[in-house]
Amino acid sequence: MQKEVSEMVGLFGAERVLEILRAVVIVLVGLVVARLVSSAVVKLLKNRVTNHEGLLIRRGIFYALSGLFLVTGLHQMGFNLGVLLGAAGILSVAVGFASQTSASNLISGLFLLVERPFSIGDLVRVEDVTGEVLSVDLLSVKIRTFDNLYVRIPNETLVKAVVTTLTKFPIRRIDLQVGVAYKEDLERVREVLLKVADRNPLCLEEPPPLFIFQGFGDSSLNIQFSVWAKRENFLALKTSIQFEIKQAFDAANIEIPFPHITFYTGSMTDPLPIRVVNGNAVSGQET
Repeated sequence: MQKEVSEMVGLFGAERVLEILRAVVIVLVGLVVARLVSSAVVKLLKNRVTNHEGLLIRRGIFYALSGLFLVTGLHQMGFNLGVLLGAAGILSVAVGFASQTSASNLISGLFLLVERPFSIGDLVRVEDVTGEVLSVDLLSVKIRTFDNLYVRIPNETLVKAVVTTLTKFPIRRIDLQVGVAYKEDLERVREVLLKVADRNPLCLEEPPPLFIFQGFGDSSLNIQFSVWAKRENFLALKTSIQFEIKQAFDAANIEIPFPHITFYTGSMTDPLPIRVVNGNAVSGQET
């Protein structure tokens, strides 16, 4: 190490080596200071800003202080900052023409930061991707799916796509599709469903459950039964209430039919003969 320092002194001169060392020290100290200051500011504002805003503030302070110390280090080494800024401007124009996609993602990222359709920690659905938002950057958004996959979505795609924020509001509605046999009394079915919702502690009383008769299906009377839950209880209620509906229907002898087909050949024709072969029903018309 001492030999290498001696070679540098002989090559650049003692004063030049000291300038380089001072510049390196300034930049390294600046990085440490920028990290400490940005973290401290975010901690002070923890109860006043969201996670998304805290991330933006931390990154803004870090990059600003790091840039300031970097400029100071370059100045210490004797660089002409005016020339550097001019070269940086020319380089930025060249990079902009060469990477139009990145520029589009950057502009889209600014739109997302201003509009804020979601924040860090929210659950979102973008086309066929559903998961938790890990970070919102200038070029892309990082998402962790429910099966623990890391997905990067370009900002340009997010601006153009339909984005559903699943945790934007404190409560969510669960729409259950239920079918009962044609012989069942719908008013009795309604009473059973409302009792199930009333007994489930995760089901909210306000807004009240919703019973909607959707129509006559091929094999069943189709019903939509909707209940409300706090967003953190959404999956738990969706699972538990369906078990409870099945148990309540069984206890009340309410039939949940399976699809079936009735063959009708007209009033003047004889019924189709059916015979059982090896446990399977076979039409007498088959050969």
